[in-house]
Amino acid sequence: MSEKITSSWTGADDALVEHAIRRGASRRDLLQMLMAGGLAASAGSLVLARASTALADTPVKGGHLKAAGWSSSTADTLDPAKASLSTDYVRCCAFYNRLTFLNQGGVLQMELAEAIGTEDAKVWTIRLKKGVTFHDGRPLTSADVIYSLKRHLDPATGSKVNAIAKQMVDFKAVDPLTVQITLAAPNSDLPTILAMHHFMIIADGTTDFSKANGTGAFVCENFEPGVRSIGVKNKNYFKPGGANLDSFEFFAISEDTARVNALLAGDIQLAAAISPRSMRLVESQPGVALSKTTSGNYTNLNMRLDMAPGDKMDFVTGMKYLLNREQIQKSALRGLAEIANDQPVSPANIYHNKELKPKAFDPEKAKFHFEKAGFLGQSIPIVTSEAANAAIDMAVLVQQAGNAIGMKFDIQRVPSDGYWSNYWLKAPVHFGNINPRPTPDILFSLLYASTAPWNESRYKSEKFDQMLLEARGSLDEAKRKEIYGEMQVMVAEEAGTAIPVYISNVDAISSKLKGLQPNPLGGMMGYAFAEYVWLEA
Repeated sequence: MSEKITSSWTGADDALVEHAIRRGASRRDLLQMLMAGGLAASAGSLVLARASTALADTPVKGGHLKAAGWSSSTADTLDPAKASLSTDYVRCCAFYNRLTFLNQGGVLQMELAEAIGTEDAKVWTIRLKKGVTFHDGRPLTSADVIYSLKRHLDPATGSKVNAIAKQMVDFKAVDPLTVQITLAAPNSDLPTILAMHHFMIIADGTTDFSKANGTGAFVCENFEPGVRSIGVKNKNYFKPGGANLDSFEFFAISEDTARVNALLAGDIQLAAAISPRSMRLVESQPGVALSKTTSGNYTNLNMRLDMAPGDKMDFVTGMKYLLNREQIQKSALRGLAEIANDQPVSPANIYHNKELKPKAFDPEKAKFHFEKAGFLGQSIPIVTSEAANAAIDMAVLVQQAGNAIGMKFDIQRVPSDGYWSNYWLKAPVHFGNINPRPTPDILFSLLYASTAPWNESRYKSEKFDQMLLEARGSLDEAKRKEIYGEMQVMVAEEAGTAIPVYISNVDAISSKLKGLQPNPLGGMMGYAFAEYVWLEA
């Protein structure tokens, strides 16, 4: 039977042991220290085990983190409403806060909001937390929330979530810390919608986004679009303890191998979204680890329905049959993916339609549809880039499959810098990359509604739009699931977006980086990693 630790041992003594562990003391050194303090060897082992366990779960304060994403450009922004890629989301999560937040289990939590309530899913009351201040010292009030949300309704803002925000038709400041929002129609998803990156809260009247003035865990010290961002710890942060890091730097290294090499060389502590090709190299090296998240991210092949060749539906159908999904999963993504069925609601979502089967790889059917559309034998350009995860590998597989049936594809590989502003949504046939979204309503509103800002194939259907509104307002979960299931079928059969797989995001990290958890909003802890991680000494 093991000895009990003497009653004279205190929490301060535990802290002393933890401090010694952080300084690199060996187990032998620690036991000698404990025994010199009057503990028997067995009791000393208990103390050491307890301290080591506590250390593993206790964040270390201090340090400077350098992290690299995979895509950035001169269009990078500090305006949450205009954020459109992971690099923007990382900065917004660090410098601002949302009213709500989704944790690693997908459970909704309050952030700037103290509570959110409704009786009819149409009129919502939001009570804000007390004592929250912006980086310039101004207190958070209901006016800031109303200004932040109303900006999304102004076309001049250029909000990426304008289509979603339009359902908010009236705002009222009940008092300095209470806001009432009225929707055009009931939507029980509103608290989850407010957890999206774009709905960060900014100070009332803000028009200058050359520097961020938020309530976030970090204060913006430096922002150079397309170059880097630096944040320093907000000492007045409203959350107890604040961020663990003293500061962090975030930038992009678009080339995957270069990003991994920077991690292995110790130049960075986080290399975001590494390709499956790089995983074996990372796994074989000491001092590095992998963080995997499967939450609905995907790279898709977009064919605009309002431009040739996508204006011929047979071409679109042919492309979907020409996608070898199993080969993309196994070869292009080294198994780090789940087979998808050409619609954006992944198996991680409770509304996923598992009865909708993906189109099988069938070159002969593809050939039939290409010939019917009048494009067999023609050379069709496909725009691709490193900016979209695995898009180049996917393009090559499509090209090879096309060659076997006499269908020619001209792969036009373009730089990552400027891809999202110059080619995505614009080229007749091109690749996209969509980050996870928590609800079908958000996915469909952003990507497939007739007025969707990111309608990648220009899909338009009055029936689809009506079903979107019906599902949004229903409080009957069985009915909502039925509607969303039918909408997934419509997207798979009618839209010009081919979604072959749902990709598992893998971030490579230094073994000294702790606290990184999966999150349903994407890799890098839903892009909010800076606030929560820490560096071991």
